[in-house]
Amino acid sequence: MAARSFRLQVNGAEHEVQAEEDTPLLYVLRHELGLKGTHFGCGANQCGACHVLIDGHSLPACDTPLWAVQGKTIVTVEGLAAEGALHPLQQAFIDEQAAQCGYCLSGILISAAELLAHQPQADEGQVRAALDKHLCRCGSHNRIVRAVLRAADVMRGAT
Repeated sequence: MAARSFRLQVNGAEHEVQAEEDTPLLYVLRHELGLKGTHFGCGANQCGACHVLIDGHSLPACDTPLWAVQGKTIVTVEGLAAEGALHPLQQAFIDEQAAQCGYCLSGILISAAELLAHQPQADEGQVRAALDKHLCRCGSHNRIVRAVLRAADVMRGAT
């Protein structure tokens, strides 16, 4: 299969890359665009480390081919921050010390951002359900959930 040109909208910027159409989005994000925040975990859409927002939905970048994202808006964990300020989720994760090794966090932050965009009043059960597809081996689940709930409060202006 021959490489072709793809125009991608990533974190608010237009990028043109040359790749085969079945190239995983994750490869292009990390190796062509230098966005290292999205991690390779399992490569089989089983762990959640590679999730990015695609048209507002948290989806795995490890098995999403380039042809499937042409013309769609892609947001990585780096794109959550705006104008030099951390996203409320990013700040809440720092405040709650929710990270251990941090390997899973980029995907968790992305799925939490999707959840709060659609359900700003999310409760603990909804947060846990939304993050269920993400594997975290460090055992910081309770701090992660507290961080998401804290960010939800900040985003709603409750604190």
